[in-house]
Amino acid sequence: MERADILLPLLTALLAGGLIGLERTVHGRPAGFRTHALVCVASSLLMLVTTHQMALMPNIPVEAIRIDPTRMAQGIMTGIGFLGAGVVMKDGLSIRGLTTAASIWITAAIGILTGIAFYFPAIAATIITLLVLSLFRWIEIALPSTHFGKIIVRFAHNSIMPQRALMELIVQHGITAANPSYASRDKGEVYEYIMTIRTRDHENYRRLAETLSSMPQVREFSITPTGD
Repeated sequence: MERADILLPLLTALLAGGLIGLERTVHGRPAGFRTHALVCVASSLLMLVTTHQMALMPNIPVEAIRIDPTRMAQGIMTGIGFLGAGVVMKDGLSIRGLTTAASIWITAAIGILTGIAFYFPAIAATIITLLVLSLFRWIEIALPSTHFGKIIVRFAHNSIMPQRALMELIVQHGITAANPSYASRDKGEVYEYIMTIRTRDHENYRRLAETLSSMPQVREFSITPTGD
């Protein structure tokens, strides 16, 4: 077994995982440069163990060795599922980390390909992954989409704005409100509206916030957009 047969797949995996992880690090994601590099190298290393069993166990009869790289690949991808789940976080209405989890998954797949010296698809997959993470980000931003969020508005108990008036105010800013709920706080001193909101233009949330800030009867408010 030549050392180059071991080093080349591992170094290729290190480069591919490092490039993908670098993009994640630049955008401040929880799993970045080192995580992706290690995932890719580990996947490649485990596949090398599978494909070089004869060289690793020269004293064992050939007929006793069963080489089945697909079984190792299945085990790797199962394990990566737990790592990917660890970077998915729920923050209020937002669920973050799904793209990073997907990038870890594809990085493991690239490592598997380098481990069995399938370099062309590994390089192609690396390039495609980098394009998806970078170029597709701008395409996604340019596409029209609906932005969901949650609004909480609190009034003093003696100056409550009627729900109809509040919803009309929200609609005037190009925002749709639905699923209202109500609460009384601070021993009845504060009345609270909670609604799910959505709009086509994220800037509408800012304009609504400016309007609410200028209204003296509004004691407190919060507008929480959902994240990707």
